[in-house]
Amino acid sequence: MSAIAYLNFDGVAGQAIEFYTEALQATQVKKVQFGDMPQDPNYPLSEQESVMIMESSIEFAGGTIMMSDLLPSMQAVTGPLVKGNAMLISLVMEDKQKLEEYYKGLSAGGHVIMPLSATPWSSCFGMLVDQYGVGWKFNSDAEQFLDAIIERNASKLQ
Repeated sequence: MSAIAYLNFDGVAGQAIEFYTEALQATQVKKVQFGDMPQDPNYPLSEQESVMIMESSIEFAGGTIMMSDLLPSMQAVTGPLVKGNAMLISLVMEDKQKLEEYYKGLSAGGHVIMPLSATPWSSCFGMLVDQYGVGWKFNSDAEQFLDAIIERNASKLQ
């Protein structure tokens, strides 16, 4: 298991990734834009939203930070991004039973944003804010998702 800081941005995650990559001398950078994913025709993304960062990670000195943009169209569900509360803790682990245990424990007295479930980007994903106002993301296979999308997009360019 790993606990990873996860930072949300209001449309500037791409710039933040460049900044943190340089400042932290990142050894590996992965990023996927919302437009890289198949789109739901019932909920089309604007051109502005399609180039925003859906998921990214940078590795440096044995650490990892993940980042994404909070889509304007999602802010009705998540609430607006406010400086000072833009950070989440992301628990990424293959053991789904343990992930469920952590999710259950941290949700007590908190607010569930997204129940644990299978999604197009994870076999087990969920989000909550705990009773102290700390945001948490749970993901059983974030790295595999990033690698699969990047590999698929790279093969399209060849």
